[in-house]
Amino acid sequence: MPDTLRAIFFDIDDTLYSTSDFAALARRNAIESMRAHGFRMSTEDALRELEEIVAEFTSNYEHHFDKLLLRVPRHYYEPVSPTILVAAAVVGYHETKFRNLRAYEDAVDVLKLLRAQTSLKLGVVTSGLPLKQAEKLVRLGIAELFEPNAIFISDEMGISKPNPKLYLRACAALAIRPSEAMYVGDRPKMDVDPPNKIGMITVLNRRSGKYSNEQGESRPDFEIHNFFDLLDILRQRFGIEVRH
Repeated sequence: MPDTLRAIFFDIDDTLYSTSDFAALARRNAIESMRAHGFRMSTEDALRELEEIVAEFTSNYEHHFDKLLLRVPRHYYEPVSPTILVAAAVVGYHETKFRNLRAYEDAVDVLKLLRAQTSLKLGVVTSGLPLKQAEKLVRLGIAELFEPNAIFISDEMGISKPNPKLYLRACAALAIRPSEAMYVGDRPKMDVDPPNKIGMITVLNRRSGKYSNEQGESRPDFEIHNFFDLLDILRQRFGIEVRH
């Protein structure tokens, strides 16, 4: 492993904040909002159907709640307007986003320390829709902690995980070798195996998330359970001292 580290890239979901916890709460609140406007299916039954829709169409699909109403018997909502129910779900989801979307406190603290005390370039490499992923960084209040030219979103680049080219493009954009860059993410198959293939330093976040038990083809160089563990790695392995 190299003695020189010049950049650290981070995943967003279940790395900088708990996507899994937020999504579960937001979907529940969306269903409760629908029920408050006349939807008569039980919350738990509706959530099971909604989770099936998300699994089938992905979380980036824009019409989950429309699909929900298409899939359930009409006696659960007639004579209420389906459009009102979908609007209620969207409002419930977004109000949860306004109230509850928060970065991990230690992630914010450590990012601020790295910005203030080191010359490391901090960036993001994430999969997803550009506006959706960028909105998360803004709502989490951390967009300004990353280099403005170091935010790489898969759908903006035409390359998605687990293609290693995504990580190669990020390194090339900052004019650094992969061996001089670290990647911190939560999913072994997407966040460890691809950067390992090109020689990046990999850090697996074992904190939480639905992929916490997933096994990849290769092992990460390091594992962390909170962001202060990352400071220990920087000090012990790379000689980068950060006071906190």
